[in-house]
Amino acid sequence: MRFDKKRLAHIVFESDDPVSKKFDIILLIAILGSVLIAILDSVKDLHQAYGRIFYVLEWVVTALFTIEYGLRVWLSRRKLGYVFSFFGIVDLLAVLPTYLSIFILNTQLLVVVRALRFLRVLRVLKLGRYLRESQILAQALYNSRLKIMIFLGAVVTIILVMGTVMFLIEGPESGFTNIPMSMYWAIVTLTTVGYGDISPITPLGKMVASMIMLLGYAIIAVPTGIVTSEITVASRKREEELFSKRVCPTCHAERHDADAYHCKYCGTRL
Repeated sequence: MRFDKKRLAHIVFESDDPVSKKFDIILLIAILGSVLIAILDSVKDLHQAYGRIFYVLEWVVTALFTIEYGLRVWLSRRKLGYVFSFFGIVDLLAVLPTYLSIFILNTQLLVVVRALRFLRVLRVLKLGRYLRESQILAQALYNSRLKIMIFLGAVVTIILVMGTVMFLIEGPESGFTNIPMSMYWAIVTLTTVGYGDISPITPLGKMVASMIMLLGYAIIAVPTGIVTSEITVASRKREEELFSKRVCPTCHAERHDADAYHCKYCGTRL
């Protein structure tokens, strides 16, 4: 029986037939198993009891992923394109930690990055259509990057000013030993986390802290509003693009308005 490299490439890279789907399902099980092994191996009692078994299983899975990575490189038409692509780098990171553990202690726990490989097998679970929604979110984040950068600049300025003020008001006696420590307190307070390891003692310091706490609630709402607004804009643009691609069944005209129910050239219902 003649070896068919094209068929093997189809099995490895696609998922539109029973064999290629089974390949992806096996890959999915291997990913789940390897991540679970890394999680369980980090528990001290389980490591002491089953550490040897975890070690062997991890190397078995690593060998499987190494073979798979080699196949993908060999079967790719553009080998360098695959190696330096997002999935190519993720596939490489899936096998490197185990090999590095030979030289560097505990790096095998980094195999949890294999969870990123779930993105590759989403197609098996019929979730690929939801990736379009993630594209809208990514576009919204990209469009709001300048506003968010300005916002973060303002937040950093507030933290610097408030940290310096609290250092001058409270001083080392209250735990505000220096300006960086005071800035750390300002970050914890402004984000409403409130660890409580440092707290103001003087009445003036408590008043300034109260102002920062109230300011924190307002600041949290700002990036949410920015991104939400851009998501709305991105969703509307995507909807308009989809509607503009509608073709009139009579005159075959395109680029209709988003709210059009009839062709603007011949009047046929769309």
